[in-house]
Amino acid sequence: MRIQHNIAALNSYRNLTGNNNAVGKNLEKLSSGYRINRAGDDAAGLAISEKMRAQITGLETAQKNANDGISLVQTAEGALTEVHSMLNRMVELADQSANGTYDNATDRSNLQKELNSLKSEIDRISEGTNFNGINLLDGSLGGGSSVLGGADIAVGKSLGTAGLTGGTAAADDKFIVSSWGAINGGNGNYTIATGTIAADGSFTAGEATTDRDIIITREYDVTDDDGNTVTKQENFVLKLDDVLSGVTKDGKAKTAGSTVSGQDLNISADGDVYTLDLTSAGLGKIQLSAVAAGADTDILGALNGATTTITEASGSGALTLQIGDTAQDFNQLSVSIGDMSSRALGLNTVDISTQAGAKSAVDAIKNAINSVSSTRGDLGAIQNRLEHTINNLSVTTENMTAAESRIRDVDMAKEMMSYTKNNILVQASQAMLAQANQIPQGVLQLLQ
Repeated sequence: MRIQHNIAALNSYRNLTGNNNAVGKNLEKLSSGYRINRAGDDAAGLAISEKMRAQITGLETAQKNANDGISLVQTAEGALTEVHSMLNRMVELADQSANGTYDNATDRSNLQKELNSLKSEIDRISEGTNFNGINLLDGSLGGGSSVLGGADIAVGKSLGTAGLTGGTAAADDKFIVSSWGAINGGNGNYTIATGTIAADGSFTAGEATTDRDIIITREYDVTDDDGNTVTKQENFVLKLDDVLSGVTKDGKAKTAGSTVSGQDLNISADGDVYTLDLTSAGLGKIQLSAVAAGADTDILGALNGATTTITEASGSGALTLQIGDTAQDFNQLSVSIGDMSSRALGLNTVDISTQAGAKSAVDAIKNAINSVSSTRGDLGAIQNRLEHTINNLSVTTENMTAAESRIRDVDMAKEMMSYTKNNILVQASQAMLAQANQIPQGVLQLLQ
């Protein structure tokens, strides 16, 4: 018998310590509800579950984003509902004015007053409709920017439908399309022009005695390097400094007489390609003109100075909704809404104060109705897509949460069973330690 080292007591103490640690872990898991509370509990499981948690958080945020997107679309579509109502009233007024029983001086004048009032209200809705401070119907959610000669030029606006007027360009003067509504490039063909421009949104090729340059005339705000507005320039001329032979479509050169079917007209200048977007319903004020080669070099020189930034007053680009848990393009949805002002809808020149004007106005107003209808249809499609997106995100979140739970959450019944076992072992270890400590007492019997 030995008294210096009580091996039985040491063994009981070791088991008691291990059982106490096991009970502590059982209590931690039961009180937290998690099987993994630290990396030491399950290193691989912790790494996997943390990745899942990040994905679940992204999915939940994407659902919120999609719901916000639906609210934005509903706000815009609700405003356009009222615009539709006013346009229908305009058709009624135009039809009345086109009737020969009305008097120009009085009756049609009163009808024109109401129509002007409706146009003003359409403009107010266009300027005032916003969601969380974001203007929705003034053209802000359309357009982009390109770079030319050291200046940022907004060129991505789509063009509206309106008749074109103008004449033939001589060697020393400009040919200017005087219509502000601009060009309908979304519904048909346009032909590259060297001399004349016809009506109905088509460029008809003509013969020119000299090469021509393409000029874009548009309304701009000019800002200094600090972003402060210096002045507002109407009809600012942007010279693309290239003759007509530089015009291309889909990478192929086009010459006079060529007819191009599509949406974009590319003009190459100094090796760079710039695109005029001729897509759908109208935005912005645009003119196209052909001038003799070498003209307006003073304007080009001022632009190439690159001391100022030229930006379009309203164009800030399409709004992008993040509708997924990753940053890939397929998880982003662009919402682009055109300018719904009376000017962009081609109503700024509508005049029903004469019978002839009233007859022309009917078609213009119906074109505006079609434009608004198309925009509302696009918004409806976006809303339906977002609703399906939310449903899919909800199901994905549910499945990912279940997977994360299986890895990280504790099985309470199983853990309680383990706790009960370990608690009994602790009590048994304590009892055996007490017994082991009594063993050295037997030495005293030998010493008596």
